[in-house]
Amino acid sequence: MTTNRLEAFSDGVLAIIITIMVLELKVPHGASFQALEPLIPKFLSYLFSFIYVGIYWNNHHHLFQAIEKVNGKVLLANLCLLFWLSLLPFVTAWMGENHFAENTVAMYGFVLFMCALAFLLLEKMAVKHEGKESNIGQALADRWKERISTTGYFSGIILAFFYPIVSLIIFYGIAVLWIMPDSRIENTLNQQADK
Repeated sequence: MTTNRLEAFSDGVLAIIITIMVLELKVPHGASFQALEPLIPKFLSYLFSFIYVGIYWNNHHHLFQAIEKVNGKVLLANLCLLFWLSLLPFVTAWMGENHFAENTVAMYGFVLFMCALAFLLLEKMAVKHEGKESNIGQALADRWKERISTTGYFSGIILAFFYPIVSLIIFYGIAVLWIMPDSRIENTLNQQADK
């Protein structure tokens, strides 16, 4: 199977996730700027999660530029990723509503951790299907970013019960690591094009 339907479906799900998150921002009663003040934690939660969904969309797109065909295992791994990403609106709203309380930040970190594991599973299934000598296999031979991310998320979950702000700094530090498209994939594709 080609990747077209998988990519189109994934794009649609990610667009819905972002839409659901923004719907949690309720219009305040009152026209003053002070009326917006209670929305600041919710808006910050939304902003951070919007960035995360955008990062996943961007890296998902790059991943599937290097993948030529998919099988049932790749489809299931992709659904697993979309499932965990679909929980972001819930944990985002819960965290924003409760002003970044310990349990909410830990749960937010847990969902981010599971998203990272699901993306790693998707990468592994793609490499297994296409082979280690394929474009995707060569691009993902070194997974240092994935190791840093999963370790950071796990540490952030534990720290959230004591220092939730430190956890958020870790989570968004990881986001900075991934905000630019994965250069490993671009470099491999460029090398293949030069041959």
